[in-house]
Formats: sequence, C-alpha cells, structure tokens
Amino acid sequence: MEPVKIGVLISGGGTNLQAIIDNINNGNINGKIELIISNKEDAYGLVRGQKENIETLYLDRKQYNSEEEYNLELIKSFKARKVELIILAGYLRVLSKDFIEEFSGRIINIHPSLIPSFCGKGYYGERVHKAVLDYGVKITGATVHFVDEGTDTGPIILQEPVRVEDSDTLDTLKEKVLNVEHKILVQAVKLYCENRLAIRGRKVIIK
Repeated sequence: MEPVKIGVLISGGGTNLQAIIDNINNGNINGKIELIISNKEDAYGLVRGQKENIETLYLDRKQYNSEEEYNLELIKSFKARKVELIILAGYLRVLSKDFIEEFSGRIINIHPSLIPSFCGKGYYGERVHKAVLDYGVKITGATVHFVDEGTDTGPIILQEPVRVEDSDTLDTLKEKVLNVEHKILVQAVKLYCENRLAIRGRKVIIK
C-alpha cells in the first residue's frame, strides 16, 4: 500500500509532530509527511521538519486580508502536494468552513482533556490543565478526534485517561498528559493510514 500523504499544521514546539515523524521513520506508520505549515515563524516544529528534510512553510496571517483568504492559502498549499490527511499538532488557529469542507473526514486533532470535558472555545494549551486543576477533577486525559465545524466537537477516535494527583502542578500534569497525547495520536494516525477508521454519525468505528 502506498504511504498516505500527510500535511501537518503547528504553532509551537511540535513534540506531537516529532512522535509522528519517529513512528513513520521506524515503519510503524505507513505515511509520509509532505508539508508542515506553521502560523508562527519561530515554531520549533519547523526546525524538527527541516532536520528530517521535510518541506516546511511559515504563513503569516498578517499577510492576508481575512481568515478565509489565509485558509484558502492553506488549502492550496496542501492540495498542491496531494495531501490526503491533515494532522493538527498543536495548531492554535481555528480552521475555516472552506478548509473543513475540503478535507472533510480527513483532519485529525489532539486535545489535552477527555472531551467533552474542558474543551471548546478558550480551552487550549495550558488553559486546559489549569481548568482541570482548578475544578479538582480526579481524572483527565487526552482525546484524538476528527475535526468538524465546531470547536472540539468532531467524532472521537481514541481517548486515554490520566490520573490527577493532589501533588500535581501545571507542569507535572501537562507532562503526563503530553505523554499520553504522543501515544494516542500515533495510534490514531496509524489506524487512519491503514484505512481502519470509519465515521458513523458521531461514532468512529475501528475496523
């Protein structure tokens, strides 16, 4: 089977991106990253890509008149490289309706909580872990899901829990959840590249 052509959107350090790269390199994922795009020029994820001789691109939102125009450039860039799967690996911008329609059922996102808890508008990055600690829940975790037009509302592919200890700080909790993110994002991408995921309404069936 031909490797699935993958496009990755990032905004930061790219540790989830690195997990994908490592698992492609060791043969666990039957995919090939064709392009990494960042909306931030100093995102270390771009360096990670360059080290692996993967094409990288920084697109500055300020150079475009609207979100729609910016997203059309994203679409154009990925389509030019025949990308089949889009992975959001810590991408902190909202995708446009056009983008989601263009790649419907082919966009995967990782979120650092057990959706539908601590998700939606305003819940991203460390804000999620702060909210978890402030609320006092005993279990949090990570979720990989397909992206639809809502915020963190698409069909769930995989989830894994993380226990919240009384001694946990923002940093310790973030680290524990990140380890789980790396694991289940890799699993989800592997399943997608093996054509083992089917969306049935709100549910994702693993074949």
